[in-house]
Amino acid sequence: MKHKLWILSGIIVIVLVAAAGAFWWMTQQPLYTPGMVSSGHNLRGPLTPPTQTGDPDYWQMENDIRLYHFATGSGRNVLVIHGGPGMPFREPMRGLEPLTSEYTFNYYDQRGCGQSTRPFNKFASTNMYENITNLDKTLGLGAQIADIERIRQILGEDKLILIGHSWGGFLASLYAAEFPDRVEKLILISPANSLVMPQPDGESDLFTSVRLKLPEGDRSEYDAFLKDYMDFNKLFTRSEADLIAMNETFGKYYMAVVNLPENAQIKQGEPGGWMTWGMYVSMGQRHDYRRLMRKVTAPVLVIHGADDLQSEAASRLYSDTFPNSQFAVIQNSGHFSFQQQPEEFSKIASGFLKAR
Repeated sequence: MKHKLWILSGIIVIVLVAAAGAFWWMTQQPLYTPGMVSSGHNLRGPLTPPTQTGDPDYWQMENDIRLYHFATGSGRNVLVIHGGPGMPFREPMRGLEPLTSEYTFNYYDQRGCGQSTRPFNKFASTNMYENITNLDKTLGLGAQIADIERIRQILGEDKLILIGHSWGGFLASLYAAEFPDRVEKLILISPANSLVMPQPDGESDLFTSVRLKLPEGDRSEYDAFLKDYMDFNKLFTRSEADLIAMNETFGKYYMAVVNLPENAQIKQGEPGGWMTWGMYVSMGQRHDYRRLMRKVTAPVLVIHGADDLQSEAASRLYSDTFPNSQFAVIQNSGHFSFQQQPEEFSKIASGFLKAR
């Protein structure tokens, strides 16, 4: 009898170790690769948007997913993609305001944040694989990129002009890789250092960069927070509210080290919860998305704030990847150059948008 119990215990241990190993492997590998969206793979709904409800404040993406949006200006449509992940804008970019007589700037809350649909509160299932794949399919990179394509169709544009800030620059780049023939121009503002992971030699990820800037006395507290934040084993025990609170906490650490004056900040809506993790699990910890971006022929402008926490080399990785690109550095500004130096930003953006 004891022998059988030992065998049974051994089997249980093996199963648990295998499950933990499978989960570790899943968090390392990208669930999204460029080309999945354009081929219709792993999508929750069709790329053609459903009939719009007529509510002027919302775009309908799927029958149960809608996106809050607002616009400023008149003229050629431009789609603005916010960063974060999951930090929507509540006011227009200051540096784009001088261009509103020629362009309509469309701002929207990505699915899972702000006033847009938040599909999950808590996961009832204890099946890790099922939860991860559901999260990825509903709120991951593919879902967000598919929404950009649906918005293009709703706006009635053959080709999009895209402006992406931070994580939004990363999303805009992936959309261009998926749909190169549907992009007219790209402006990437301090695009997130996520094209290649792990980061190239000498580059730090965002979480490490924040830690290095914190006073030494605050680092142990930050380390404890980050350990809890990155505990994948706890992820599906949390709720949307739990994850929102954790993202807000990280936001406070970030704002503490960038030291951005209040008059240079942009008002932002409630951050995402599950959507942030949807995109994290979607891209995994090992990928290189540059190959297909080299096929994008549309003009690309990468703007970097000289004082950004993110290095200039990280931003240049984008301009080095796209074949038809240019790079601009705005002095005396950081990650939010469109707020900190709006006149210089406007001048650079206007020149790029008007160029033939």
